[in-house]
Order: sequence, then C-alpha cells, then structure tokens
Amino acid sequence: MKRIVITGMGAITPIGNDPCTFWNNLLLGTPGAGPLTLFDAGDMPYNIACEVKDFDPRQYMDRKIVRRTARVTQFAIAATKQALTDAGVEINAENRDEVGVMMATGGGGLIEIEYATETLVEKSWKTVGPFVVPRAMANAASCVVSMEVGARGPIMTSVAACASGHYSILEAFHFLQRGEADIMIAGGAESTISMLTFAAFGNMGPLSKDTDTPKRACRPFSIDRNGFVSGEGSVAMILETEEHAKARGAKIYVEVLGGALTGDAYHVTAPDPSAEGASRAIRKALHFSGRAPEDVDVILAHGTGTELNDEVEALAIRQVFGQPTPKTTSIKSMVGHALGAAGAESALAAVMSIREDIIPPTINYTEDPELGVDVVGNQPLSYPVRHAIVNAFGFGGQNVVAVFGEYDG
Repeated sequence: MKRIVITGMGAITPIGNDPCTFWNNLLLGTPGAGPLTLFDAGDMPYNIACEVKDFDPRQYMDRKIVRRTARVTQFAIAATKQALTDAGVEINAENRDEVGVMMATGGGGLIEIEYATETLVEKSWKTVGPFVVPRAMANAASCVVSMEVGARGPIMTSVAACASGHYSILEAFHFLQRGEADIMIAGGAESTISMLTFAAFGNMGPLSKDTDTPKRACRPFSIDRNGFVSGEGSVAMILETEEHAKARGAKIYVEVLGGALTGDAYHVTAPDPSAEGASRAIRKALHFSGRAPEDVDVILAHGTGTELNDEVEALAIRQVFGQPTPKTTSIKSMVGHALGAAGAESALAAVMSIREDIIPPTINYTEDPELGVDVVGNQPLSYPVRHAIVNAFGFGGQNVVAVFGEYDG
C-alpha cells in the first residue's frame, strides 16, 4: 500500500485566516462567536455566529472571479492557494494532469438560491442573475478551485453533511492509493449563515440559545451544553504519495493512515442513540489504519455541543476505548460548527497536535460525569501525540473517522 502524507495546509476560519493564526488562537482558547453581521436577524432569537472576519477575496483572485462565485467558493480558493504555497507546489503543464481536487461542502452555495429567490419574488424573473446556478451548485468549490490553480486530475465534490470536510481527506487518500493522482487538494468549505438556514436550524432545535453570551454559547461535552453555534470557513490540505513528496524534497507534516465511513440507517437528523454506527466507524478506521485503540493519543471529536450528539459520541468513544478514554477535545467550542468544513478544521488541529505535542482545549467546559470522557477542558495540554483520530458525524447518519499519525520516514 502506498503511504500518503500531508505536505501543505491553508485555512480561512472564524479565529484566523491562515493555519498559524488559527492554531495559535486555538491554543489561546479564543472564541470566534459574536453577533451576526452577515444578515439582519430581526426578531429571530438566534442572532450569533462564528463568522469569518477580515476576509478580502481579492487577495486571492481577480474581481471577475469574485463577482461570479459564492462566498463558500472564495473561501475554498483562498485556503487552497495558501496550502499550495505552504507545500511548495507549483502546478504547471508538466504535472497538472496528476493534481486532483476533492473539496467538500455541506450546503454549497445554498444561500445563493435564497438571495435569488428573494429577487425573483420581490422584483421579476428578469432580474435574476445568470450566475445563480454556477454560484449555487455544490461542485462549484472544487471546479473553480481546479480552474484557478490549473489542476486537471480527478475533480470531485463530496457532500456528506457535517462529515463532508473530513470525508474529502479520506477520499483523496483513496485516489492517491489507487494511483489516480500524485497530489490531491482536499478539504472542506462552507458559508451558509443566512436567514433561511437560521430559521430552519432554529425551528429544528440544535442552535444554542445563549445569545447574550456568544463567547460561552458553545460548550461541547459540558453538563450545561445546549446547542451549537453556526460557523463558516475553509481548510485545504495537500496530500501526496510519500514517494512523490520525497522526490521533490517536500516537508512532511504527518501521515494519513486511513479511515472509515459507516451509516446509521436510523434518522435523517438524529444520531442513533445506541452509537453503533459511530463506534463501528472508529473500530473500522483503526483496523484499516493498522492501529489498535491503545495507540490513540487524542480524539478530535465531532463535539457539537448539542445534548444528544455529545451523549452519543461519548458512548461511542467508551464502547471502543473503555475507560479511561483517550484525551478528547472539540474545537467547535471556538470555531463553531462549520458543517461541511468542520471535519477539515478538526483535521488541521489534529495535524498540529501531532506536530507540536499539544492538545487544544475545549473551552467553556464544565464536566458532565455521566459522559465518562477525558475532555481537555479550558486549557491546552502539553502531551505526547503520535496518533490522532478525527470524528465527524453528519445528518443522515454518515459517520466518518480518519486516523493521522506521526511521520517516521
């Protein structure tokens, strides 16, 4: 089997618009939540979010591309260009056919349809812009990224709800192992903070109601948890075969060891309370990676901060690892829940944890003894990390777990 490594990273997030700033703010416990600015919430009780701040797409693309793309695609382009620079990869006529893109999203340009519908209803069909469909389509992020950087290898978009960004890394891993590319750009992008999505999530019930204290609103695994805070952003990673990375003298961050995808076949939004699907995903991921439960040093949890999700995930962790569990943390306490980008954000945190032997904290944490999980609460923890797993569980019962390891090459 080919060994697959990560050689570059890029990030546009609510707590930093590059990987270094993102990582430093994770260690500082910096909350990304605040009052909404992307739309007027009016009398809606859900009026906080983890928005990306100080982002100027013109730093990464020309004005024409900005006009013709949705915010989610702009995030993806920016994160990708950062990652390529970090990896020292220049895509040219000689290698462009061997570079692929697997950029995931949960909602894609969903809000573009919302905006266009408002225009259609309030004005006329004649005023609907010609780029609504290309801006809204889920595969726009991957396709426009490929056009912007010149990648002509496998171009795919994974859509697996809240597990999308994580699944893209796993699928890129498989493309490389099958020999379909030498380099894959993989990650997730999301920007669905809008009146429609907030109304839908608010009426569904998973949003935090602590709008008076946005910085404390998301409290994964805490006894007083009461919902998630919506986030947005993008993380991109450069994955390569070990042979290709070594041949060009690339720096190597970590190795992607493998992972697994399972289904609950239970409910369109709620996780299976037995945690069978989630625990099976963890077991299979370890099996395919050639690792045992005792090899895992840290779990970057899905950890949304909703009562049911954290309860089921904690049960799955106990079922696989027993007690005490591995150290566990959820960065959603700081970056919010970026849906299709969430797993990619956690993957970046896992990579940096392995590189620096530090586990970022779950802020706003107050222990819930019934969960029985060893949560790294409120302060970062210096800890030897050789192997990390990342959990991502999406609506529809899609469970994705990937395993990352210290590179020993």
